[in-house]
Amino acid sequence: MQSVTKINPSTLSVKDLLWQVLWDSNKCTLCGKCVAVCPVNAIEPGVFRKRSIKVLPGLEEQAVSDYGIYYGIRQKTDSTCACVGCAMCNLVCPNNAITVCRSDEADKLKFHINKGGMPRNRGGRRNDSGSILDRIKFTRISMLTDPALDAGRHEFEMRTLLGRVLPPEENLKALTGKKNSWIPPVREIYPLIIGGMSFGALSPNMWEGLQMGVAYLNEELKMPVRISTGEGGCPPRLLKSRFLRYVILQIASGYFGWDEIIHALPHMKEDPCAIEIKYGQGAKPGDGGLLMWYKVNQLIAAIRGVPAGVSLPSPPTHQTQYSIEESVAKMIQSMCMAWGFRVPVYPKISASSTSLAVLNNLTRNPYAGGLAIDGEDGGTGAAYNVSMNHMGHPVASNVRDCYLNLVAIGMQNEIPIFAGGGIGKNGNLAANAAALIMLGASGVQTGKYIMQAAAGCLGSEADRCNICNIGRCPKGITSQDPRLYRRLDVEDVAQRIVDVFLSFDMELKKIMAPLGRSTALPVGMSDALGIDDRNAADRLKIGYVV
Repeated sequence: MQSVTKINPSTLSVKDLLWQVLWDSNKCTLCGKCVAVCPVNAIEPGVFRKRSIKVLPGLEEQAVSDYGIYYGIRQKTDSTCACVGCAMCNLVCPNNAITVCRSDEADKLKFHINKGGMPRNRGGRRNDSGSILDRIKFTRISMLTDPALDAGRHEFEMRTLLGRVLPPEENLKALTGKKNSWIPPVREIYPLIIGGMSFGALSPNMWEGLQMGVAYLNEELKMPVRISTGEGGCPPRLLKSRFLRYVILQIASGYFGWDEIIHALPHMKEDPCAIEIKYGQGAKPGDGGLLMWYKVNQLIAAIRGVPAGVSLPSPPTHQTQYSIEESVAKMIQSMCMAWGFRVPVYPKISASSTSLAVLNNLTRNPYAGGLAIDGEDGGTGAAYNVSMNHMGHPVASNVRDCYLNLVAIGMQNEIPIFAGGGIGKNGNLAANAAALIMLGASGVQTGKYIMQAAAGCLGSEADRCNICNIGRCPKGITSQDPRLYRRLDVEDVAQRIVDVFLSFDMELKKIMAPLGRSTALPVGMSDALGIDDRNAADRLKIGYVV
């Protein structure tokens, strides 16, 4: 009796999947590389039965069925093994016998991904098109009124300040030795910061490559580039090295890795660049971080002070603080005290309508070294779809509101604002950064662009790959599995980081040069901006151009 395949509500065909595997049996040599390299086990080898028609010779020709078997591969249709479109199978195939293509139908998998009662966790970013930053134009060109500059030969001041800058009268009071006077620590840094991606979220090879690239930029090229550790601490050897000066240590609501940092304080040869207190992420505002159990191996567990093999969710808020005032009093001041008031301390928040309330509180506290705002297009390794696609605030308008608020109270040169969230989302890193700087930011933070440019991340807004959260990154960027992260060459990552910053530096100069600016970044120079949307122009208070 012939068995019948059981069909249930979650049974899908290949046609229903977002990504489909195309296999050519005539080219395939059955080497098995595609099956071995697939990060989600979306394909499997199989033995197939094939019916063919055979005509018997003779005066009266007679057709009979002939059955044979052949070996090949097939795509799984279970939602837990659905192809993510990374095309690693195509990269390793010696005969180009296999590739993937996007379905020409609407994605039906999203209705089945909640199998087991769990909503979908997804690495990567929200799936939307376009960005307000990409539509902003630089409209002020100096030709006759002011001399335009040669971006290739002219010297530019490509630096910004991180830390609280006192007004001149307060600085003078401190310099003349007046009682109870104090000058907050200030760092001169490069305006592009590598945003927080933790040791744990990133693979050891990726993290080490980033640190090597940053060290080379500082030591050899004299570019004061800084990198944030993200939540999760960092390896003890970095804490005790001279390269710590290039690192921004991030403390978040889970406090992961901070036992190691506190214990290393007496042994630190250098102070860190700054301390970043993370209160929120742009991709999932109001929610804490999450490192899923797939990534929590023995090394990560030891650094974070937790058992191995368990998921590590952070609380949505710092559990000992219940107001902005208490946060400033406890967290910012205690971090300042831990380093003897030698290190700038600043909060990182999700862009939201409450950002102005946070900023106004910071203006009243001399220990606040700035404000980092993370917009809705920011990436994260394990946000729920509903958070990434339906929550948050655009960073451009939020930064603009905060800067104009500082202007209104005469403090625009005292508290630096750093913008993040979707910077370089469509590849326009320098243009996006320049637009935000002219809207009022002192610098920008970026993370996903660095992953794409330095390590060739395959994730995309078309929801390709985006499995950073489950530790199966096909390039080994966000995996703790040595079989995967050994695919990533540390020195290649470091070289690409250097290339990215050199390219960014030249493009930013190309934007600054026609403005006639070379002695300082054009922070708040909004008269140089225009956009072809009347509503956006009015909202950002910039020029309307068509």
